[in-house]
Amino acid sequence: MKEKSKIVSILEKILESLKKRDYLDIKNLSNQIIEIASIQQDIDLVFLSVIIYSLSKIMERKIFRKSKEGKKFYKNYIIGIKNLIKDINNDEIKNFRKEISLMIKNLESVSKDIKNYIQDVFVKAKINRASKIYEVGISLEKTAKILGISIWELTEYVGQTKIPDVNLSITLPIKERIKIAEEIFS
Repeated sequence: MKEKSKIVSILEKILESLKKRDYLDIKNLSNQIIEIASIQQDIDLVFLSVIIYSLSKIMERKIFRKSKEGKKFYKNYIIGIKNLIKDINNDEIKNFRKEISLMIKNLESVSKDIKNYIQDVFVKAKINRASKIYEVGISLEKTAKILGISIWELTEYVGQTKIPDVNLSITLPIKERIKIAEEIFS
């Protein structure tokens, strides 16, 4: 895993943000992870980003946070993130992957009352993270395949965002470009 120190730093900031209950910051930190994951095309980091984003969405729900189950869920995530930091620092990629799997199971192990909500959040988080990967320049097909979602789901979501509308080739008008060129070469 490249950029270990950057990932560890982000995870430490996530722990701080969890303690402050700053869920918007956690989403932003998740965006930083997905950017690194996209550039490196690191599937482990992609799923880490999905988990962190899901966590922020779930913990936003005050009623869940205050419940006994929510407190246990929160505690398990704190432990999980600390374990991820340890695994990265010790270059234990197998343990890192096991911890990611445990965190996903933690998402799925809640009571029936909130399980559907969490599963829905997890699916939407996958789609959201996929759109961020696509935004960086990875193809829709490859992005959908990485996260195990359909191209249709991703296309529908991306179509609702402004991603396809971004004009990356905005240039100066021709007259202004000619004027600049004349100034340079005169």
